[in-house]
Amino acid sequence: MKKFFSGLLKKNPWRYGEKGMTMLEGLISIGILGGVLMTMIFAMSGGALSVRENGQELTVQNLARNQMEYIKNYPYSANATTYPKIPVPSGYSISVGVKAVPGQGNTIQKVTANISRDSVLLMTISDYKVNR
Repeated sequence: MKKFFSGLLKKNPWRYGEKGMTMLEGLISIGILGGVLMTMIFAMSGGALSVRENGQELTVQNLARNQMEYIKNYPYSANATTYPKIPVPSGYSISVGVKAVPGQGNTIQKVTANISRDSVLLMTISDYKVNR
């Protein structure tokens, strides 16, 4: 077996009339390179979409958290149906609804904030505001 492999290594391909790659070998290598390139392009575009969606999710979560903190720091209003909203980036909107908690009089309110982008609801968050 050793003799077979050593003979292969010593052979000179030009001695047998092989002067380069055949057209079939060239086409196969181009096909493989094209497949690798397309895979890389699809992977990069998928990553870019993921980064954009992650950025939107982060923006929505921050808007929701900031809106609720703003409402909690705002003075309590017993007959409120809404509270003021924070400024939002272009394309986003916030709607705030307030309902009194049944059986608690006017001391506890359930506050709900809906965050939308281009009229598509992305997140709803609820919390309670207490008259202290």
